[in-house]
Amino acid sequence: MFAQLTELLADFVERPEQGKLTLLVSTKTDASFLVHHFLSFYLKAGCKVCFLALLQSFSHYSIVAQKLGLSLTTAKERGQLVFLEGLKVSHDIFFGKQQSLESRPFQFISGDGSNLKALYEFVQTALSPAVGGDSWKCPVLIVDDLSVLLSLGARPTDVLDFIHYCRVTVNSLLKGNMVVMEHSSDDSEDEENELLVRALRHQSNRILWAEGLATGFCKDVHGQLTIIHRSSWEKKAEKDLLQVYQYKIQDKNVTFFARGMSAAVL
Repeated sequence: MFAQLTELLADFVERPEQGKLTLLVSTKTDASFLVHHFLSFYLKAGCKVCFLALLQSFSHYSIVAQKLGLSLTTAKERGQLVFLEGLKVSHDIFFGKQQSLESRPFQFISGDGSNLKALYEFVQTALSPAVGGDSWKCPVLIVDDLSVLLSLGARPTDVLDFIHYCRVTVNSLLKGNMVVMEHSSDDSEDEENELLVRALRHQSNRILWAEGLATGFCKDVHGQLTIIHRSSWEKKAEKDLLQVYQYKIQDKNVTFFARGMSAAVL
């Protein structure tokens, strides 16, 4: 995890918040560092994590996790991490390779894309407490990223239904957390994807929106991160809390600073 980002979010490894949906959005930039942050944060916090990796392979996430001082292989072996390698499974289905139990959550690919029930059941089984009780803290679902489900043929309404049922189970019943990545672009012609982003923005407790710089590439400032803490339904009179930072991605860290306050600029 990235210590400075943890501090900005007021998160605590010792007692992570529960029952929250965090939406990660990227616009004209690569915001994968946010996924790596939350994956390592919740594993180090001792949470049970179900990771739907739809964008990259297990080896990719594992290599980055090692740089952050974490072994995903060890987390899998001890039952703390349930990892669904969606990239591999969908590839096997598309190219007609022999399907296994691992491919069942993706059976919607061979249908009309409207049935994500098996994917939800995978999440439910992965995060439900063991019969004898779990030693882990709150359960966590991480999805990287929802845009892929649309590319695989799922409809926006079915993806939203999937998120709804996951929220009921993970956030409400199990008092756990969800972290979902999604891509967005103001000038995008993908109306289905933008509809999904807008709907998720209204459901989220917290939004981390990473954007590329309007001025283009800069070797010392890689992008801008807007952190939005949504006001609760019980406190409708309160406004959402907005924090805006610029950031620079390094090999094993990400540094954040106020806009225009990069050491390179000063």
